[in-house]
Amino acid sequence: MAYTGPAFYDDEAIFEEYHARRQHRTNANRLLEEPVIKEMIGAVDGLRIADLGCGDGGFGVELLASGAAEYAGVDGSERMVAKARESLAGTVGTASLGILEEWEAAAESYELVVSRLVLHYLAEDDLLTLLRRVHAGLTPGGRLVVSVEHPVLTSCNASLEQSGRRGSWIVDGYFVTGEREVRWMGGTVRKHHRTVADYFRLLQEAGFAVEMLRESRPERERFETEEEYQRRMRIPLFLFLSGCKVC
Repeated sequence: MAYTGPAFYDDEAIFEEYHARRQHRTNANRLLEEPVIKEMIGAVDGLRIADLGCGDGGFGVELLASGAAEYAGVDGSERMVAKARESLAGTVGTASLGILEEWEAAAESYELVVSRLVLHYLAEDDLLTLLRRVHAGLTPGGRLVVSVEHPVLTSCNASLEQSGRRGSWIVDGYFVTGEREVRWMGGTVRKHHRTVADYFRLLQEAGFAVEMLRESRPERERFETEEEYQRRMRIPLFLFLSGCKVC
């Protein structure tokens, strides 16, 4: 059975495996995704922030500790939201259960909206609707900063199905966009492949001025060994975009 994104993380075994992987010192999210997303976000002092696909809420704790005035996380996984509420206890941050396809905020509620490694779970029509709602929910000059799995990964699952160290990475069907079923962490999850240009276009169609596009190029000082650094230099795992709501 193939899960949707939220249902995937509500599977107890997958939930536990996910958190075990995130704690590993060579975890790609920590070494490749997190530094870039934080750099792109920049200072958050006094900002009202929405986090779409907030996971366990740990990022919300960090944002509030860095000076954010308000943090509202939303996630479709009951297990993730329960964990996020534990993480945010004692802060002004909140975490609510809700699917992103239905998310909507009051006009000009936030100065910043973030979404980390979630939007590739949404079909294109749903993603465009969400991006338009994000645009409406931002103040003039407000920003959206997102990370997604890089399209060279979502295009084809053949490399992910190889066991052991991969001798090569297969990119195939890159311009054939749409749903993919992916075996991962002992389960099967549905993701939606789209090209780099598609992500750029969707932000523009939603009304954003795209400010920046980045990839997860490794920085040597973050890696304990040269071998691990060279392994991560082979392909980009993550794609990042930021957009601004122009007055």
